[in-house]
Amino acid sequence: MSFLSRLFRSSDSGKTPQDIDADLARLEQEAERARPGYVGTAFNKAGDLALKASQGERAVVYYGKAIDAFLEDRQRELARGVANKIIRVRPSAIRTLCTLTWLDLAARHQAMALMHLRDYAHAAEEGGVGARAATQVYGMARISADPQFVEAAADTLDMFGFPKRAQEVRTWTGGQGSPGAISDEEELNDACLDAAIRSNDHAAQMSWDDTAG
Repeated sequence: MSFLSRLFRSSDSGKTPQDIDADLARLEQEAERARPGYVGTAFNKAGDLALKASQGERAVVYYGKAIDAFLEDRQRELARGVANKIIRVRPSAIRTLCTLTWLDLAARHQAMALMHLRDYAHAAEEGGVGARAATQVYGMARISADPQFVEAAADTLDMFGFPKRAQEVRTWTGGQGSPGAISDEEELNDACLDAAIRSNDHAAQMSWDDTAG
């Protein structure tokens, strides 16, 4: 039994599957009716309830909806908290690891950003979505002013098979990042949140490597 499953064991464990379904349906309706800023809370509760009922995959779906809602409402740390719940249930959740990396960059948590970038890269490679992940990593490198992260991003692009893009990114490690690196805290936060929202766009993937080098 996972840590989260143990944590959430309560009197709800005596409910029937029909009771659980009814409660989840109620929370879905609550999310539909919720005011802006509260949609994510309802979906997060639904995820917790599904996890209590040992319905891990169903919980992940609800948690994903909660993250999307929190991102749309610019509630960065609430989105991070739910994303970490998903990682406990599914450690190689590709989009969630991508989201966490963007959120780390927004908060300037550089050590966490490096850790989540590594996990994201490995999960994307194993999942066969390296080209899509490369697009995200290149975007991260473009706005980060941290040379260590930018260098790690270049190594990741090499791993995904985009050596010319990796070479371009490495030219940004000697100063304050790329010409588009963002130093303003509020601007960086907004850019990272917007990128995290768009990260599920399956059409956005790097299919070229044509930078002169």
